[in-house]
Amino acid sequence: MNRTEKAAEIDRLKERFSGAMLAILTDYKGLSVAKLTDLRRKLRANQATYKVVKNRLAKIAVKDTPLGELGSHFVGTTAIALSKTNPTGPAKVLIDYAKTEELLKIKAGYLDGKIIGINEISSLANLPSKEELIAKLLGSLNAPATNLVSVLSQIPRQLVTVLSAIRDQKENKLQT
Repeated sequence: MNRTEKAAEIDRLKERFSGAMLAILTDYKGLSVAKLTDLRRKLRANQATYKVVKNRLAKIAVKDTPLGELGSHFVGTTAIALSKTNPTGPAKVLIDYAKTEELLKIKAGYLDGKIIGINEISSLANLPSKEELIAKLLGSLNAPATNLVSVLSQIPRQLVTVLSAIRDQKENKLQT
């Protein structure tokens, strides 16, 4: 890789790092290409990218970005998962994948301006996704209206039941 290629790669990395809400650094040493491809596919499904980076270039690229503090973690074989929108999905994928693949090790992460460790990444992975939270919120907002409709529909039902009981009672009196 010559100087111009390195400069272009640094610029591409800076652009990726600058727009990231979540970044998780991993050590992938020993994983096969097929397993890395599978991991990339799973991360892509969760609005994230996974890129193997050269440590020297990545250290230079993170200097002037919000991820600057991650520079010390670019040691050994390093790949980085980046997400601009969804922080929980990629964390879940990486934590689950690390449980099944012992060769994948999570080094550190970055979330909204803060460097996070493996414990915080695990906690993030246990959070419900944005879609789940929205569904729960909508269910909570919808519950009072649903309950009101149920209560209001009970009034005519009870009136019909009472009128039916009165009719039956009068019919029984007429028959006797």
